[in-house]
Amino acid sequence: MYFEGKRVLVTGAAGFIGSHLTEELLEQGAQVTALIRYNSRSDFGFVSHLVNRADSSFNIIQGDLRDQLSVRDAVRDQDIVFHLGALIAIPYSYLNPWDAFETNVRGTLNVLEAVKEFGVARLVHTSTSETYGTAEYVPIDELHPLKGQSPYSASKIAADKFVESYFDSYGLPVRTIRPFNTYGPRQSARAIIPTIISQAIVNNKLTLGSLEPRRDLTFVKDTVSAFLLMGECSNINGEVINIGSNFDISIGELVKEIENVIGKKLKLEISDDRIRPSNSEVMHLLADNSKAKKLINWSPQYNLKTGLQLTVDWIEKNIEIFNTERYII
Repeated sequence: MYFEGKRVLVTGAAGFIGSHLTEELLEQGAQVTALIRYNSRSDFGFVSHLVNRADSSFNIIQGDLRDQLSVRDAVRDQDIVFHLGALIAIPYSYLNPWDAFETNVRGTLNVLEAVKEFGVARLVHTSTSETYGTAEYVPIDELHPLKGQSPYSASKIAADKFVESYFDSYGLPVRTIRPFNTYGPRQSARAIIPTIISQAIVNNKLTLGSLEPRRDLTFVKDTVSAFLLMGECSNINGEVINIGSNFDISIGELVKEIENVIGKKLKLEISDDRIRPSNSEVMHLLADNSKAKKLINWSPQYNLKTGLQLTVDWIEKNIEIFNTERYII
């Protein structure tokens, strides 16, 4: 396996995709360091169960992407860096755009500087399909214009452009992965699928925002496999690669799919609190994943029904962590 014995840093390792990626890297024999934002509870999120590994292949650094010294300490002596750490909540970015800028732009710049300073062999930077805004054409390829329809997406565009500039200016060995909507076990209730599932389990009713937006959904294990391939490939420096299923579904249609998996009909209410500002809502995301197939030989292996069933199973076992009475931003 390519990652066996490699020293690998994962920023954002305590989160949804980051924790799945960290586990898979450890399974493949990597020596993994996780940069996790400090909190007074010593809460390591979804990698807590990995802390006491007997083989000592896992190490945690508590710090902050916004702190240059934290980032330098984490990046030093690494062979590969997977940069997933970010402030990702779109509604929160409306309230605190400066926080989104500091974490997503300054944090990425700190990673780039450290990778350049220490001569890291490969950096996989994480973008988002939100950088495209509402589609001008579908499916969306990597040449589609970028549009900052929220402070979050604007901050990610800026981060992506800094990454591009460090490749062009310094020849930094960086490649950018641009996932569309990933879902699966461990995802926060602020995301649409766990929002629907957790409310359905507890209340038998749903409170949602707009039902019209269409999304391209990818199961987390497929997204993780794309991250690994992005880290392995030697000839993709400077590339931006979409990761998506090339299949889209509206939020309203998604509700019906989840009803079928759970086996119950749900009462649906629309709340203005859950609706984005009209000019900020991204109405349609559908990935053209042909570049991923061509350059890294990736294609999704999980269909929507299977992915939803695995997600429902996990949420049912962990329903206590979901607050279904309050809108999570």
